[in-house]
Amino acid sequence: MGWLFPPPATLRVATSAQGGDIARVLHALALLFCVGHAAAQDIQSPLGLPPIPATVAGTPAMRRLGEKLFFDRSISANGTLSCAMCHIPAQGFASNQSALSIGMEGRSLRRNAPSLYNVAFKNFLFHDGRETDLAAQVWGPLLAADEMGNAGIGPLIARLRADAEYGPLFEASFPGEGATMMTLGRAIAAYEASLLRGGGRFDRAIYGGERSALTAQEWRGYALFTGKAGCAACHAIGPETALFTDQSWHNTGVAFRSGARGGERLVQLAPGVFQNVDIAAIGLAQTGAPSDVGRFEITNAPADRWAYTTPMLRGVSESAPYMHDGSLRTLAEVIEFYDRGGGANPSLDPKIRPLELTPDEKAAIVAFLEAL
Repeated sequence: MGWLFPPPATLRVATSAQGGDIARVLHALALLFCVGHAAAQDIQSPLGLPPIPATVAGTPAMRRLGEKLFFDRSISANGTLSCAMCHIPAQGFASNQSALSIGMEGRSLRRNAPSLYNVAFKNFLFHDGRETDLAAQVWGPLLAADEMGNAGIGPLIARLRADAEYGPLFEASFPGEGATMMTLGRAIAAYEASLLRGGGRFDRAIYGGERSALTAQEWRGYALFTGKAGCAACHAIGPETALFTDQSWHNTGVAFRSGARGGERLVQLAPGVFQNVDIAAIGLAQTGAPSDVGRFEITNAPADRWAYTTPMLRGVSESAPYMHDGSLRTLAEVIEFYDRGGGANPSLDPKIRPLELTPDEKAAIVAFLEAL
C-alpha cells in the first residue's frame, strides 16, 4: 500500500555514503516489516470483512493510545470536544442527535457525522473523499476552526509531549519518536482500524452458508437490494467479503434538492424535535446555486457536482439520520427517496432511476438493512 506518512528520517538519507546511514535504513525497513506483520496477525477480521491493512492496524499499544486520544476533549482548542462527541460508539460511531455535526462553541457544521464502522477499508475519507489516508485524516477536524479549533500542529504536539501521562504513552507506543504529527495520526487510525462490524447474521447467511440466519423477509430484501432496486450497484457485495461500497462517489440528488428548495423547511430544534419553519421569514433563504457542491469542491470537475462518497452500510440502522446532510431521518425515508428516482438535476448519476417498489418490497429492503 505504500507509506502512510513520509519515510522516516533514516530513509531520507539513503543516498549518504556513510555505512551508519545504510544500517539505519535497513533497521527502519526491518522494523516496518515486523510491526506490520505483527499487526496483521493481531486483529482478526470477522466473517465477511477483508484483512485489516497492516500499515494502518498498528500495535495494541498504539490502539490503546489512539482510543485515549479519541475520547479526550483536551485535544480540542478549548478542551470541550473529542472525536467521540460526533462519533458516538452507542450510535454507530455517528451521531443521532442532529442532522449536522456540532462543532466548536456549538457551531453547526455543514455535514452529518459519518459512521466509523470499518473505516480502515475506505479508500476515500470524508463525504467528499478529499482524504485518502486514515492517519492523516484526523488533522482535518483537529485544525478546522469550526470543529476542534486547534490553531496549529505544533502547539498541540507540544502539549502532548509535556503532559505527564501522554509523554510516556507516546514514547512507549512509538519508541524513539514520541508525540509527533505523524504518531498522533497513526495512533488514532490504529484505534479506528479496530472498529469492525462484520460476522453478523448477514455474513453467516451469505458467507457461512447458514440460511436460517436471515428471515424470509430479509432474504427478500437481499434479493431486491442486489436485483430490482439496484442498491448493490454502488453498495457492492463481493463473493467473499462485503464492504457495501464501490469506493467511489455519486450524485443522487440529495444535495441539489436540499440546497435548492425554499419556503418551509423541516428544522431540528432539539434532539427528536422537528418543526417546519419558513426560512425566508427568518432570513435564511438561499438564492442561486447550493453552497455545498460535494466532490466538485475537490476536483473542480463538473461531473462531480453534488456527488458524495458511497457510505458503507454495516450497522446502518444505528447511525440515523442519513445522507451527507442528515436530511433523511429513517431508513424508510431513504428507500422512498431512491424509489422516487432521487433528486433530478443536470448531473444526476445514471444509476439513479425510479424503482416502482411496492410497500412490501420497501419494507423488505429496510428489514435487510437492519440485519447488517
